[in-house]
Amino acid sequence: MTPQTTIDPTTVPMQRRRFGRTGLDMPVFSCGGMRYQDGWKDKPLGEIADGFQDNLEATIHRAVELGINHIETARGYGPSERQLGLVLPKLPRDKIIVQTKVCPEEDPEVFRQNFHESLERLQLDHVDLFGLHGINDAKTLDWAVRPGGCFDVAQELRREGKLRFIGFSTHGPLDVILKAIRHGEPKTGKGFDYVNLHWYYIFQRNQPAIDEAIRRDMGVFIISPSDKGGMLYKPPAKLVELCKPLHPIVFNDLFCLMNPKLHTLSVGAARPSDFDLHMQALSLLDQAEELLGPVEDRLSKAMKRAAGVAHPEDTARGMPDSGQVPGELNLEIMLWLRNLTVGWDMLDYGKMRFNLLGNAEHWFPGSKPEVLDDVEPADLVKAAGDSPFAEKVPALLREAVDLLGGAEVKRLSEGG
Repeated sequence: MTPQTTIDPTTVPMQRRRFGRTGLDMPVFSCGGMRYQDGWKDKPLGEIADGFQDNLEATIHRAVELGINHIETARGYGPSERQLGLVLPKLPRDKIIVQTKVCPEEDPEVFRQNFHESLERLQLDHVDLFGLHGINDAKTLDWAVRPGGCFDVAQELRREGKLRFIGFSTHGPLDVILKAIRHGEPKTGKGFDYVNLHWYYIFQRNQPAIDEAIRRDMGVFIISPSDKGGMLYKPPAKLVELCKPLHPIVFNDLFCLMNPKLHTLSVGAARPSDFDLHMQALSLLDQAEELLGPVEDRLSKAMKRAAGVAHPEDTARGMPDSGQVPGELNLEIMLWLRNLTVGWDMLDYGKMRFNLLGNAEHWFPGSKPEVLDDVEPADLVKAAGDSPFAEKVPALLREAVDLLGGAEVKRLSEGG
């Protein structure tokens, strides 16, 4: 079966899902604000480069035209909030859902001030969704949920009418995500209302967190499935071939949308045309099961031939967190990226993520990969415990370093 590849996106009805107990009628695609702003360093509006504001406004208007009325950003996304502040007040306020995010702080009053600055930049009197940005480890979790901490400040801001619902975003390990989801009692309004987290075809290990969020009737927002989910706006030729007749973005969207526990996928559009493939996926949703099966089979067979496992996460299953590994090596990430590279030629994505290790703090934990040179292979085998791949771990890690090691990469918000 060959799906139609050229459609008029404006003719595709937007589908919507209830965003957990918020009751918001959420479009299944959200307009994430990570790729259309003028760079990753905050700057005054007077310093925005020519064309960037026009592009951002055109992207927002295109999103709304397509029924994507959830507009999501964060204080840490360079001048994104400032630039949005020139367009959002011109849109019908009751027709858009606005979300911003602010990182937890050890001093909750700093957090409060940062929120007020975000609201001022957006030029709005309230936001619909407010996220504690980056609950990624025990420290940021404590800053968020301890008595008198940032979650309590967010509750105060809600009582003041500055925000409607409170959530959190996370790049952290599963145990931290689950602890944050289980904070408070949702029926009394003391727990988080929604969660932003990672889950897509190449990375499914957060499914238990999604299951727990649904049990607590929380909204579930998927972070960056097309960019962080594989740099699918520029996919390698092998991945394109394996996904035919679907574009890798369309395949990944359909895979995600087949999971009824996911409410919305972030489209980190850099330009208005970036929505087109996502709308194509929406037009094929009623055929998803028929279309996905053959693609998943080809992907699995290619991975098995090249990496010896059916899915890129298989080698990493059950590996300990980096804090429990000699040299604090992140075995899960290193093995996963090795498989993506050898199995589906995802070299550019692998290098980008691999070289964040040791350079992104709690956003991407683990030491620099070259620490491998200082760790005894026998200690790595021991750390891998009962994994069926334990004996192979030293050689697989060495292959990963040889394939992917190189120049250091910083998080985008840090200028890299």
